Amino acid sequence: MPAFLQLDRLSHALPDGRVLFSDLQLSFAPQRIGLVGDNGVGKSVLARLLAGQELPSGGAVRCDGRLHYVAQELDPQHYPTVAALAGMAELLAALARIAAGSIDEADYTLVGERWDAHARLRQALDALDLCHVDADTCSASLSGGERQRIALQGAWMSQADWLVLDEPSNHLDVQQRARLVAQMARWPGGLLLISHDRALLQHVDAIAELSPQGLRSYGGNYQLYAQQRALEQAGYAAALQAEKAGARREQREAQQQAERQQKRVMRGERDGREGNQSKLLLDAKKEKSQDSQGKLRLRAQEAQQVRQQRVMDASARCAPEAERLLLAPDSAVPNGKLILELRDVVLPHGQAQPLNLVVSGPRRLAVTGNNGSGKSTLLRVIAGQLAPASGELRCHAQVAWLDQHAGLQDGDLSAVQRLQARNSTLAEGALRTRLALLGIAGERATMPSRFLSGGERMKVALAAELYAQAPPQLLLLDEPDNHLDLASLQALEQMLLQYQGALLVVSHDRAFLDGLMLDPEGLTMQKRQSSENSHARCL
Repeated sequence: MPAFLQLDRLSHALPDGRVLFSDLQLSFAPQRIGLVGDNGVGKSVLARLLAGQELPSGGAVRCDGRLHYVAQELDPQHYPTVAALAGMAELLAALARIAAGSIDEADYTLVGERWDAHARLRQALDALDLCHVDADTCSASLSGGERQRIALQGAWMSQADWLVLDEPSNHLDVQQRARLVAQMARWPGGLLLISHDRALLQHVDAIAELSPQGLRSYGGNYQLYAQQRALEQAGYAAALQAEKAGARREQREAQQQAERQQKRVMRGERDGREGNQSKLLLDAKKEKSQDSQGKLRLRAQEAQQVRQQRVMDASARCAPEAERLLLAPDSAVPNGKLILELRDVVLPHGQAQPLNLVVSGPRRLAVTGNNGSGKSTLLRVIAGQLAPASGELRCHAQVAWLDQHAGLQDGDLSAVQRLQARNSTLAEGALRTRLALLGIAGERATMPSRFLSGGERMKVALAAELYAQAPPQLLLLDEPDNHLDLASLQALEQMLLQYQGALLVVSHDRAFLDGLMLDPEGLTMQKRQSSENSHARCL
């Protein structure tokens, strides 16, 4: 019988008291499930709760089988060796103790039938073209892509009932992502995939969306989920317009009622004076009228608050409006303007073959290739951060370079301050307006940027370059989509589509590249052949 995985009124609060989610109630079928949601909503925290690495504030996780977890950040401090990355450190340690003469029942229980674990790990590393590493190799000596591949291979070897994979396609090139899809298809148990990779989410059986409103399940892959969400959003937008129209109608009716009441009061006072009624009687009528008007105003205020709350609730369900850039004319590149020339350029790392490239006009190119082929090195050479090994490079335009870590820089500065540092000629009000158009408004524009989400920090970093005093006509982006949620990815796409300069983008996300309307030719890098291997052991 397939193992079940269930959330039973699960709640979790952060150390500062902020509640991430509460009363999550959902049973996961043993199939491939994609978990999506905005950055900061608690997806990775939920993964750690499922893996037992954190304790919930309330409720429980129930799983009647064994669960294997691959974290998003494979920090060498927490995963010091290859064995730890593969989730086999305890198993191999138990085998070593048994080989040394241990008769501890716990060691034999842990090993079970996995007596060939050493051989299986060696075979797996060889299949990953990692012949130069072994179980004791220090993970700090490996690249991010190598650590990710080893951790994923450990998951496929785990024989667990459930896998929880947090952003497993990060650091993987196109070939490795195709391998990941194939392994997912072969996996016989339950699999919970936390990802923003739309191509990868096409290969799941269901989507679960975590939001401030809770956890909701959708049937089908990402395409079906996107269609259902679009229909929902159309319904929410219609409901919001209906609520606004109803609120305006009720406001007019309340105003008309107040005016009729005021007229009745004035008519009553006039009739009382003309009828020679006593002052005592007139005062009593006036007091009663004022009391009636006061109650009417109170009811009107309460009704207005109810109307405003209905509109706010309807608005909260709607997706934010498309974000807009206010770009300077200098950032636009005329057709035919020569931007970049590479003549027989040999990179200091990566591809060994000379590169020849001419970019003119607002050309938009994807730079693709396997890990280690020199994509990032090329962008750094063009940006002037590295010198080419040989050849000639000429750049005829202002250049801006951003990588996936750009948003993490200067975390103590606010979004406004980061933009001011690049352009002191724009007033703070103008900068606030531009940030508001990007969805960063109010106090979020003035708080330290380290408190913003990953998507917001990337938007601030991009805006700081595009709103610079000398705006770039050539924009170099090195995997800017890494670690961004789906909403932030789509916002970044919209921002880049508005940019009218030349663009070179490194990304392994095919859907992201397709959304940018890039030149179909592109630039494909080839990995340099090398027989050099590194082998470092943790002592």
